[in-house]
Parts: sequence; structure tokens; C-alpha cells
Amino acid sequence: MSLKSFQSEIQDICARELARQRGQASGTLASRNIHSKKTQIVEDSNIVVEASQSRDAGVEDEVEAVLTLLSIHDYDRARTSVAQLITGRKGEYIFHIGCRPPHASLFAEESVDEATGWSGVPRTDVEVTSLQSSVKRVVEELGGKISVLFETTDSHYPRATLLLRLPPPSIELVPEVRCAVVGNVDSGKSTTLGVLTRGPLDDGRGRARVALFRHKHEIETGRTSSIGMEILGFSTAGTPVLPNILPSADVDVIRRDKLGWDEISARSAKIVSFSDLAGHERYLKTTLYGLTSGAPSCVILMVGANAGLIGMSKEHLAIALALSVPVVVCITKIDMTPPNILNETTKQVVKILKSPGCRKTPVFVNSMEVAIESSQTFAQHKLCPIFRVSNVTGEGLDYFRTFLNLLPSSEADTETFTVDQPLEYSVTDVWSVPYVGTVVNGILNSGSVKTGDSVLFGPDSNGHFQSTLVRSMQRKRADVATAEAGQCVALALKRVKRAAVRKGMVIVHKTDTPPKATRQFEGQVLILYHNTTMQRNYQAMLHCGAVRQTVRIISMDNPEGVLRTGDRATVQFEFITQPEFVKVGMKLLFREGKTKGLGVITRLL
Repeated sequence: MSLKSFQSEIQDICARELARQRGQASGTLASRNIHSKKTQIVEDSNIVVEASQSRDAGVEDEVEAVLTLLSIHDYDRARTSVAQLITGRKGEYIFHIGCRPPHASLFAEESVDEATGWSGVPRTDVEVTSLQSSVKRVVEELGGKISVLFETTDSHYPRATLLLRLPPPSIELVPEVRCAVVGNVDSGKSTTLGVLTRGPLDDGRGRARVALFRHKHEIETGRTSSIGMEILGFSTAGTPVLPNILPSADVDVIRRDKLGWDEISARSAKIVSFSDLAGHERYLKTTLYGLTSGAPSCVILMVGANAGLIGMSKEHLAIALALSVPVVVCITKIDMTPPNILNETTKQVVKILKSPGCRKTPVFVNSMEVAIESSQTFAQHKLCPIFRVSNVTGEGLDYFRTFLNLLPSSEADTETFTVDQPLEYSVTDVWSVPYVGTVVNGILNSGSVKTGDSVLFGPDSNGHFQSTLVRSMQRKRADVATAEAGQCVALALKRVKRAAVRKGMVIVHKTDTPPKATRQFEGQVLILYHNTTMQRNYQAMLHCGAVRQTVRIISMDNPEGVLRTGDRATVQFEFITQPEFVKVGMKLLFREGKTKGLGVITRLL
């Protein structure tokens, strides 16, 4: 049983269950429509590919229509069309003028000028320049800004790529991209994030990472032990929102001179949220929780050029692949690595990505055009962009920033996050804040919430749900009044003790029939690695969304009654400590020491 075929089965089960749950919530008519759509998808994946291709062709036609209107100076109709393009894509749009090179040649580092398969209408360099200024005029009349991402006029095919962006109406609606940053210890994760979010380059001695650390022992050892959260804002003009600070060697100055999250949110038209996960083997449990509960849009795997893909890097890559999260590789420290070692590291990364376990196509991002095109297509086409950066000289960082700036927002994934369903909010963090009370942080999986709503939270140790009110809400430390599916927000709960709430709980709207907590469930699992055999009463730590608890195997359908590496079975699990809120179709990952298993919940018992 291969991992890939098992993963595609998991995706089918998740899709079917999602369709069924949505159908129940939105009536039989919607159910019929979704069911017919879903069976089509399951029957023939080619239809989906054709549909996406025809949609892309439709968008290209719209862009050409806008350019035609601009060339005849019909600005009113062009303005309406541009407004529709931008608003239909969450307030930003990547606009191409001229022909587009074939992706196969572009991503294979071949010369694209001689390649065949160009798409779009050819333009002269004079047309490209004049159309740019016309697009700029139209977008500025709408209140937006344009930034020129890429332009070339001295090739066979003069072309330009622009980013059109409107300022968000309020902080509640700022699009957000969630990225999890993983990699082996000492691979440069915190340093890279420090340079990206602060601006000044590193000194080669760890100056850039100091501002990210939360604990004294982290500053002393230079090793992250908790899930550090950092945000990088991009303005309407597409430039990063950075503090105006001078390079300093003083630790206290570096930690003090930074923009508040609320200030970054107010000045940004898009936010990239990084979870800086721990690289050390000792903190694998924390890293796993960050990957399963944080619902990241992509995983950024940091690889030190001097050390290669070693230790926990392979572990983190395997987990990201098991959870079907798109992967981006970032090779750091290229300034201090000898060329022969850098080549060895690059070959090793390519070999692992092409191996049967990964089956990804590596794409080296060596030009702005590759960064732009790969940011839009890497998730769907199993590509893995590879960046080579230096935090000391700044080499390669521009491509990386542009790539992050153009990533589709996490809320735009309407397959995963649905606004028109009942509220479901997973709790991933709990604090007690002086003069505020109990505050929870988490992600809205579905529905919407506003301040003053009556909600239920649970399940507690008996499987019951308690009622409370949402006193106030914050998103990226800025006060907001509403939040929608796909957003990450913090809620202050009224008259709730800190001890009554724990990670893994859910918050739902108050109804006559509270949701049911589950103690036993059945799932289809694939054992990725186990050094001996698993049998009844075997215990392991289960990660399922924001739920993290020890489970016990109570039965399995294997005739021998034991499971080994590579075995697949239908297994019944039981939570050891207390019941949890889980749903059919949720992915699960369980581990105990080096043992790892992947699966999906198929039935609640």
C-alpha cells in the first residue's frame, strides 16, 4: 500500500464527508448539488483539471479584454472590468501584459526565448510601457495601487507582470497567509524570520534572531523551544511593512525596536503569519502540534547549506507530506558555505524531493518571473520551489519576499473553510490576561462570530459543554468586532475560569442540541514506521486538528491482530483521559517515540 494512494483515498473520504456535512446544514437541494459535484470529482480527476484550465483561459480572456479597452482609451469600461477582477480575488490580482512563457521551460531553468508554447497576445515594448501606465491610472482611480513585479523589454517577447491591490476596508478583512517554518536545529529558521520581519541583515552571529525569542534560555542557547509567532505585513503598494531601525548590537535595543502587531495590521493590505517551530528533536511534540493545529497554507523547510538535509529536517518533511501540506524549501547560509558543499546540499535536496516518497518537482527560484509564476501554481502541480538565500549578504531574499507577498490567502481556501456553515472554532492556546480574564486563541473552521455572541465551549472531562459570551475579540492583537471562517482570532470569554478551558476544545454557537463529544472512534490508518508490532491496548499520542491526547487501540481488523510498518487497517481507538470533539473525515496522525501512523476518522462510536 503506497503512501500516495492512501493519501488520495484520505482526500476522497474528507471530500465526501465535507460535502455530506455541508449538505446536512444547507438542506437537501444543496446536498444534491454538492453530491453530484463530488461524485464527478471522484469519478474523473481529469474533469477537474479541464475545469481549472478553462477557468484560467476565461481569466486570460478577461485580462485581454481589459487591455483592448485600454488600448482604445475606453477607461470607464476598463475600470469596471479591473474592479471585478480585483474584488473577485480577495482584493489583489496578478496582471500580465504580453505573452506568458511556458511553465515547463521556465521552471526547468531553460532559456524561454527559444521555447515553444507561449500563451497570450504578443506586445511590442512601446505597448507594454503605455499599457502599464494606463493600468496604473485605472487602478489608482479605484483607490488601489500597482507594483511592477517583473518587466522585460529586451527579449523576443516584451512582457510585464503587475500586482494590482486595493486597500482592505477594515482590519477584519485583511487577507492572511499562514506558513509553518520547520527544519533541523541550527538551520537558520529564526534568523531568516528575523531578517524578513525586521529588515536589517544579520551579522553572522545571530543578531537578527534575538528579537524573536520568547524565553531567556532561548537567547542564551540560540535555540527555539516554543512555537514563536511572527507576522510580516505587505502594504497596498506591495512593499514589506518594516520598522525604521538602525542595526544595533545591543540585545535590549533589538528586542525593543519593533512594530506592534496592531500597527503592522493597520498598515498592511496582506499579512503573512509565520509559526517558528522548534527544530530540536526534544520539541517534536510541539512542532507536530503547530503543524496539525495551525492549519498552515504551506510549510517552509529551512535547510542549512553547510549541513544539508539532516536529522529532524527529514522528519519534518515526512510529516508535512503526510498531512498533504505544500512544501517550500529554503537553503540558508549560502554566504559561508564552500561552493562544492553547496552543490552537494542542493543535489541531496533534489534527490529527496524526486524520491518515490515525495514525488515533487523541484523548481529553483533564480529569477523574479519564476518566483511570481511558482507562487500561484506550486500547490496544485506538486512543485517544490527552492530558494537559496543568505541572511548576511541579502542574496535571494527579494525573490523569497515576492513569493510570500503573492501567496494566495488561507481564507481563500473555501474547500476547507466555509462561511455559510454553523460556527466551529478550534482552541489552540489559552491564557489568563489581567483585567480581561480567560482568552483563547484559535482558528475558525467554519461559520462566523461577533462580539456579544452566546457560545458553548467544550467538551469538559465529562463530555459536557458550558455556555459563555464572547466579551471581545482581537486579530493580530488589533481589536475586531467580527471574524469569519479561515481566520485566526483570539476571543475573551466572559466569566470563565482559566482551568475550565484547554487546548483542543471547540467553541460553537449556543443551540438546543449541543454537539456530542466522542470517546471512541474508528479510523483507517497506515503505519508509516514501527520497529516491532502493534497490537490491542497499544497506546500512542494522537494529533487530530487541535486535539492532542493519548489514545488506546481497542480493536483492529487485521487477521493476525498485529500491525507492522507499511500495514493498513481499520482500527478502533479510545481516548484515555477525556472525550474530545472530532468529526468523520478529520485527518489523524499518531506517534510514540519513533512510531508514526497516518489516517482518517471514518466512524464515531
